[in-house]
Amino acid sequence: MEELKSEQVSNGVEVSGHGVELDPVPPQDSVPSQVLDRHINLSSIINFGLLVIVSWEAFAVTFQFALLNGGPATMVYGCILVGIGSTFVSLSLAELASIDPAVGAQYRWAAHLAPAAPRFWGLIQGWLTLFAWVAGLAAGPALMAETIMGMAAFNYPNYTPHPYQYTLLMWALIIVPFVFNLFFRKLLNPFELIGGLCHFLFFIVAIVTLAVLAERSTPQFVFQTLTEGLSGWSDPGVQWGIGLLTVTYAVTGFDGTLHMSDEVKRVRTRLPKSIIIASVSNSIMLFAFIICLLFCIGDINKVSTAPVPIIETFYQATKSVNATNFLVSMPIIVLFFTQFNAYASVSRLTWTFAKDKGLPFHRTFAYVHPTLRIPLNALALDCTIAFLLVTIYIGSSTAFEAIISLQGMALCVSYITPITFIAWRRIFGTAPPPGPFTLGPWGLLCNLLALVYLILVVIWMPFPTMLPVTGSNMNYAGPVLGFVILAALVDWMISGRKRFKVPVAPKIHE
Repeated sequence: MEELKSEQVSNGVEVSGHGVELDPVPPQDSVPSQVLDRHINLSSIINFGLLVIVSWEAFAVTFQFALLNGGPATMVYGCILVGIGSTFVSLSLAELASIDPAVGAQYRWAAHLAPAAPRFWGLIQGWLTLFAWVAGLAAGPALMAETIMGMAAFNYPNYTPHPYQYTLLMWALIIVPFVFNLFFRKLLNPFELIGGLCHFLFFIVAIVTLAVLAERSTPQFVFQTLTEGLSGWSDPGVQWGIGLLTVTYAVTGFDGTLHMSDEVKRVRTRLPKSIIIASVSNSIMLFAFIICLLFCIGDINKVSTAPVPIIETFYQATKSVNATNFLVSMPIIVLFFTQFNAYASVSRLTWTFAKDKGLPFHRTFAYVHPTLRIPLNALALDCTIAFLLVTIYIGSSTAFEAIISLQGMALCVSYITPITFIAWRRIFGTAPPPGPFTLGPWGLLCNLLALVYLILVVIWMPFPTMLPVTGSNMNYAGPVLGFVILAALVDWMISGRKRFKVPVAPKIHE
C-alpha cells in the first residue's frame, strides 16, 4: 500500500497515507472549470447503484420477448448465466474504479490502459459510452409510458392510445427528473433512501402476492420448458440466445455509479462496494422474481399475447382491477427513481467528457453552476437530446425503437474495451498498481471470464427477435452502434484528434 501514499489519480485526487482526500486539482491542458463537491456518503451511493440497475422491475415490464424466445428455460438458466457473468464484469470494473476512480470511467480507462493510441481509444470510447447512456434516457420513459398506456387500455378496453399521447407522456417523464436534478444535492439522501426502500419492499409485495394468490405451474414447466416456434425462429439454440437478451438488459448499467466518482466521499473504497453490491443483489432479486413469476404466471397463452404481460399476470392472480393497478404501478414508481439517477449520472459523464474536450462547444458543457453545484449545461443538453429522441415516436415508433436499442449493446461494448486492456497489461506484466480493492491473483481470470460473457452477449444482441424480419420488428442495435462508431471516427479525423485531451493518468509501470 505504500504506492498509495503518493499516487495521484487521474481526476486529480490525492490519497495520503491516512486516506485523506484533498481537493481535486484541475488536470493540465484541460478546460478551466469548476469542480464538484464530495458529498455522497456510503449509503447513498449504494442505493444509487441499486436504483440504476433495478433488475426485477426492468424485467417485469419487458419479459414478453423472453417468453417468445426460449420461454421458462431461457429465463431461469439465462438468469443464472447473466448473474454470474455480470458479477465478473462488476468485479473487473470495481477494481478499475479503485485504481482510477474517474467520472469518465470507461473512456478514461481505455485511454490510460491502451497499449497504443491512447487519445484515439479514449475519444471513441467516450462517444460510445455517452451515446449509450443518452439513448437510455429515452429508453426509460419509453418503458414506463408503454406500461402506463397498457394500464389505461386495461382499465378502459375501448381506449386506443395514439403515438402523440405516448410522446407527451414521455416528455413529462423526462421533464420531472430533470427538475429534480436541479436540486440534486438537497434531494439525494432522502430520494435514494426512499427509492431503495421501494425497490426492496415492492419486490416483497410482488413475490408474496403471486405466491399466495396465483395458480401454480409445475416444476417441469418452470425448469424444463423451452418455448419453440412462437417468434418464427426454429433453432432452439438461437431462441435461447435471443431470449437471453431480456435478462441481460435487466442487469446492465452498473457503470452508472462510476460517473458519480467526483462526488463520492472515500471514493476508492466506497465506489467498488457500490458496484458489486448493486450487481450481485439485483441478480439475486431477479432470479427470485423469475422463479416466482414462472411458478405463478397463470395462463401462459394469455400472458404471452398480452400487450403488457405483467398486467395479465397480476390480474390472473388477484382477479381485481384495483389490485392489479397497484401492483403494476410498483415497478413504474421504482423505474421513475431510476430516471433521477440516470440523469445525474449521464450529466456528469457529459460534463467530464466536455472537460477533456471530447465534445464540440466543450467550454459551455464543462460549466458547473456556482449555486446548485451541478453541471447544469450538461444536464440541459442531455435532457434536450432525450426530449428530441422521444419526439421521433410521433412520426415513427420503429425509428425511435431503433435508437433506444443502442443502450444495452453499446454499454456491453464499452465494458469490453477497458477490461481487455487491463487483461492485456496483466498478461505482459505492465498493469498499474492496485487500489484498495484488488482482485489479486484472481484478477486475470476474472477479467477473461467477464470478456467471455460480454462477447457472448454482444454476439446475440444484433439478432432480430421475430421472424420474418420486417421494418417494424428489425433489431437495429447493430446498425445504430455502427453509425455511432462511424460518427466518432469522423469526429476523430476532422477535429477530435487535435481537440481531445486525456488528463494525466497514474503512472503505469512499463
